[in-house]
Amino acid sequence: MKIKEILAPADYTTKLGERVSYWTYFIGQNIFYNVVTTFMATYLMMNGIDLGKIAIVTLIVKIWDAVNDPMFGIIFDKIKFKNKQKCMPWIRISVGLVPIATVLLFIIPSGMAQTGKLIWFMIAYLLWDSSYTVCDVPIYSMVTTMTDNVNERNTLMSIGRLFSSAGMGISGLLCTLLVSEKVGMSFSPTVILLSVLGLLFMIPLCFAGKERNYHGELEEETFSIKRMLTYLAHNKYLLIYYLGYLCANGLMTNNALALFVSYYLFGSANFNIILGILGVVPSVIAALLIPVISKKFDKFKLFFICNTVAAVLGLAMYFIGWQNKMLFVVLTVVRGIFTSVTGTLGFMFTPDCAEYGQYKTGVDAKGITFSIQTFTTKIAAAIASSLGLAILTFFDWTKIEAESFADIERLHIVQSATALNGLWVTYILVPSIGLVITSFIYLFYKLRDKDVQVMARYNAGEITREEAEAQLPKALKCGITPKLKERVKRQF
Repeated sequence: MKIKEILAPADYTTKLGERVSYWTYFIGQNIFYNVVTTFMATYLMMNGIDLGKIAIVTLIVKIWDAVNDPMFGIIFDKIKFKNKQKCMPWIRISVGLVPIATVLLFIIPSGMAQTGKLIWFMIAYLLWDSSYTVCDVPIYSMVTTMTDNVNERNTLMSIGRLFSSAGMGISGLLCTLLVSEKVGMSFSPTVILLSVLGLLFMIPLCFAGKERNYHGELEEETFSIKRMLTYLAHNKYLLIYYLGYLCANGLMTNNALALFVSYYLFGSANFNIILGILGVVPSVIAALLIPVISKKFDKFKLFFICNTVAAVLGLAMYFIGWQNKMLFVVLTVVRGIFTSVTGTLGFMFTPDCAEYGQYKTGVDAKGITFSIQTFTTKIAAAIASSLGLAILTFFDWTKIEAESFADIERLHIVQSATALNGLWVTYILVPSIGLVITSFIYLFYKLRDKDVQVMARYNAGEITREEAEAQLPKALKCGITPKLKERVKRQF
């Protein structure tokens, strides 16, 4: 199949220009996301701040997420803009907020006392967290307002993950190179440069983005916290999926410490660039092939298999150790094939859960559905970075005060054998355990592509309830009797 047939089939609702602008937005968004989730911990550790205090403050800040994301989900579903758009107004707002908040996180005055640095970090993180929510919920929800074609949505999300990987790769490569011992640039100018770049990638969607399929008439009443919880209680697959996601990504402690692992275990911070480059090819292949494969093979089954294989390979890598660098690289590339598939597919299940929730309750609550995705993504990242730092406190880590890895090399700051072992545990073992737990949780996830397509057709008014029920398996049937319909009406 030609690439053009993958990217622009004749039966698609959206135009190629719209899709490209949608995808490039993910580059910019993930430049900002990767800078904060991957390099923020390294930046704070180089500021001489105690690891335990960083871990505690990071978790405290995330308490705001318990209010921030669900609250924005309620606002997102409640506010009706005059232009009838659901997502684009919020996306335009986020383009200004996210770059500013990101820069604030990385310009902590070096002469400030440790308490002052922690307060600065806390306030800046709260601002960044809030501004990122404004961009994350709408961009993922927008796929449901662009088209009701499930295959088209899968393609939008799949290729979007490729562009997300590009954003992660750009920020990872540039940030690693510029702050490494070979270049020695400090974090502040590096992040300012990356923020300008991220902004340029996000802007096109502000002009080219279009929404067509928002059925606002389905539910006009105001959401409350109680009603939101009621909705979640009716959407068990949303809860199952993101419980698994939280376990996998909350224990993904490797990202926050990747630069220190590269520098101390493999001899150079730039080794992280090599690993990043080796991960590009599997990501590109996965993003291009998944739209084709998903038409013939259920995407969740593929996701489950790849997640389980990645877990097994990770455990094998831990017991083999880091001393054999070549074997480590080979296993990393092989494992990357499977993690690229799960990474590409990861957020493609949220639209499915949104369709299921609307089918079961009769309420179009995409804002709440996608706010759960944003909340879980950010809380998982916070747990991962906090957990990694907390683990290192038990492994005799030497405090570091330096502007870059060039300073670390010049000052000859070394770590004990115990600390190096702690790095290896946080980098390989803990994430692999997370994937094992996730595979067990996902045994209870029953939504499949063909069933979601039936629900989407019902939600769009193309078929009746009876016709939909006749096509669904017993586990997904949600026939609404008059008594149940009245109860749902009272609840929502």
